[in-house]
Order: sequence, then C-alpha cells, then structure tokens
Amino acid sequence: MMSSERLTCGWLRRLVVVLLKLSLTCAVPVRPINGTDCTARGPASYILVFTGHWSPQTFPKQYPLFRPPAQWSKLIAVTHNAQFRLWEQGAPASAGVQSFAELGVTVELVKEAKEARKRRAVGAMYRTAGIPNGIGHSSTELLMQPRSSLLSLMVKVIPSPDWFVGVDSFNLCEGGQWKQELTLDLQPYDAGTDSGFTFSSPNFPTSPAENITRITSQMPNHPANSFYYPRLKELPPIASVKIKRQSRSPAHQTPMSNHILPNSISPQRFSETPLDCEVSLWSSWGLCLGPCSRGGVRHRTRYILLRPANAGAPCPELEEQAECTQHNCLKRQ
Repeated sequence: MMSSERLTCGWLRRLVVVLLKLSLTCAVPVRPINGTDCTARGPASYILVFTGHWSPQTFPKQYPLFRPPAQWSKLIAVTHNAQFRLWEQGAPASAGVQSFAELGVTVELVKEAKEARKRRAVGAMYRTAGIPNGIGHSSTELLMQPRSSLLSLMVKVIPSPDWFVGVDSFNLCEGGQWKQELTLDLQPYDAGTDSGFTFSSPNFPTSPAENITRITSQMPNHPANSFYYPRLKELPPIASVKIKRQSRSPAHQTPMSNHILPNSISPQRFSETPLDCEVSLWSSWGLCLGPCSRGGVRHRTRYILLRPANAGAPCPELEEQAECTQHNCLKRQ
C-alpha cells in the first residue's frame, strides 16, 4: 500500500506541474521567436539613401581639407532580428566594429554577420560605395523579411580616430504593417578603441577599451576635440538616412550598389555653426626696452590656435605692452 500511495502522489504532482505550465502558457500572449513582433504577411522592398551633411559651414572646426579630405566610408547595413547587434551604444565594440571604425575594413564585420546568419539571427548584409566628399549621397535597395525586420548600419567618418555614424536595431515593421517612409538624422559616435581627439589624430589605442559613446557638442569636454562646440546645445546632423518603401521587389540583390535618386533628394540647409577664435596663453613678459625711469616698456605675445569662422567671435589682441618699473627693469652695468 505504501508503494502504491507513493506512485499515486508522484503522478498527481506531475499532473499539477503540467496543468500549471499550461495555464501560464495560455495567460501569456505568444510572441514571435525573433523578438521583433513583426506579423507582416510578406517581405517589403526599400530604397535606402545615405546623405552626408559634413561641411565647413556646419562643422568648421578643424574641417579636413587634405590628406585625406572630409569623406565617408562605404556603408554597411544588416537586416536582423533581436538576437543580433551590429553595434550598441554603451556596450564595447566588437572586433569587427573596431576594425571598421578605425580603418574602414569590413572583413571582420562580414565574418560576424555570417556567423549570426548561421543562427538565423541575420537576414542579409548590404554595402554601398564610399562618398569622396563630406556632402554627398549613396544608396542601396533592401529586402526586409518579417523574421528579420530590424535594420542596423554603420558609416565611418574619414578621417577620424574611431568615429562613425549609424543606426542600431531600427524596426521597419510595426505590428503587422511595414513602415512606408522615414528619415533618421545621424550623430557621430566614438567606438572607444582609439584615444584621438581630432580628425587627424595619430593612432593611439585606448587601453583598456571603453564602451561606444555618442559624441556631442559638450562631450568629450575638451577644447581640442574636433566636435567641441560649447555654444551649441546639440550638434547639427552630420548625416541622415532616408528609407522609402517601394511598390515592387528589387530586381536583383547585389552585395554593393549605388542607386542615386536625384529627383527624390532635396539638399538640406542647416544654419552655419559659429566658430569663435581661440588663442594661446600669454607668453612671459620680455625685457624692458628703453630707460627704466623714463617711459621704458616691456611686451608679451600670444598666437592664434583657431581662426574664427561663420561670424564667430573675432580674435583678441595678440600683443600687450606695459610700462617698466624698477622691480622688473634689468640693471645696466
């Protein structure tokens, strides 16, 4: 009897556990396994246009004019689900993000995306050609699937230590509907792997590496930083991405494309960013010129670190003089 009772009790316990699991399953809505909540019935085709707005008018400080001039790398775009991140603000850069942000090399990024594709976390990867100027366009066609409705992309700022612009896991599907058209303004990010302050800084690895952070007009809070504009509350968009749904599917999918649509793109105008003059500290006072007791003077100088632009504050006086006194006068032998 004891053995029979134990078997009955054990069977009842298992039955209760199964019933509890069933009740919890019924109470919680079933979510798509990709974590994107996209219930669209079919794919969607988009044209993606990247536009650079980097100009001496909007970003006059240390604007690169040569070796190399201001330009943009090729664009890397990935369609994926919630199980993959190309890059993430506040998280460390992967090996692929580091090599792309520092050198513009895509080999590691492609490798990471291919590995994620084996796990069905990535749908497809797209690339466009680079832009040889700070202002310009590049574009590609995207085919979005409900199982991978998130879009991430990166474009390197050239020249720069490890700066880039990008989009992190933007969902083009809302419920059961694909979005029709949108424009995203882009701001610069620091990959956290190089400690350079200016566009043309030499390679100086950050050790240990820091997390990916957004660059603002106030951060990094250092006058030498190329994006430091203390008079601005926020930086103007240095680039933007326009994404528009097409009524047809792409005729073919290529790894790299540049379908420029001049009729659908109107150049954006931003107000000029004022750049104030910056000067060095005063030098030490020089020796007195002339007799100490009758009108002798001494001089000190400073020099221009950064010339003003776009109606910024003009430079102050670069030379100053003062009368000599017995205290600071060089005694004659």
